[in-house]
Amino acid sequence: QVQLVESGGGLVQAGDSLRLSCAASGRTFIMGWFRQAPGKEREFVAAIRSGGNTYYADSVKGRFTISRDNAKNTVYLQMNSLKPEDTAVYYCASDLKWDGTSWHAFGSWGQGTQVTVSS
Repeated sequence: QVQLVESGGGLVQAGDSLRLSCAASGRTFIMGWFRQAPGKEREFVAAIRSGGNTYYADSVKGRFTISRDNAKNTVYLQMNSLKPEDTAVYYCASDLKWDGTSWHAFGSWGQGTQVTVSS
């Protein structure tokens, strides 16, 4: 399995932007981001196919943009208009699949990066 290393988290104010990066040690197919807030279950945020098709959770649609650079084996998550409810640990994951209801990751997970949005 590939190894995934995230970077780019931090503490920002509501309305600010952040960009997360996820570097993979090898080739990947469907990549994605999940997040987990304190006391809550991990939830899907966004996914991207190797060809560029993208998918988003309703809660981030229009504010977040997922992209990838296949030559660098790197996936990005541009987060704009951040809200306090976006505060969570963000995880990069590989080999996502859609089961008709939700996205699940069957490959590797990154170590997570903390994003904190103050009001």
